[in-house]
Amino acid sequence: MGNDWRDDRVGAAVRGDNPTVLRRLTAGFAVIGDVQFLPGYCVLLTDEPAADRLTDLPRAKRLAFLDDMDLLGHAVERVCSRRDPAFRRINYEILGNHDAFLHAHIWPRYEWEPDHVRQHPVWLYPPQQWQQDATALGPQHDDLRSDLAAELAALRTQGT
Repeated sequence: MGNDWRDDRVGAAVRGDNPTVLRRLTAGFAVIGDVQFLPGYCVLLTDEPAADRLTDLPRAKRLAFLDDMDLLGHAVERVCSRRDPAFRRINYEILGNHDAFLHAHIWPRYEWEPDHVRQHPVWLYPPQQWQQDATALGPQHDDLRSDLAAELAALRTQGT
């Protein structure tokens, strides 16, 4: 994967150039995270490049974005719980402190996580955890990507 799309993740998704996109949703794009030290980590990107925060969207679009966040979380939960019996729960976060575009993090959490971070926000993982080659998104995650995309499609079809 090239790095150019990372400079404008939303614009790249809108143009069809963001290789992390799993599926187009109602108000944004479901993408798999760049790091997978917590397998199944996904992000919901807005489809409005100028939106910095949730309140930048009209109310109907805000509700659609939140509905998409719920759908993506549901898909991640179903996939991760099938793939790993140590799956615990999903953490949902809309932060925007670092990246100034509207996005929501969908973090699967697991029983096998180290004690010092398992019951805390994922951001307390040490910086080196975020930069390991072994957990960087790559071809080794193709099956996970496929499972997540298929689950999103199934949930959209079911209307759940």
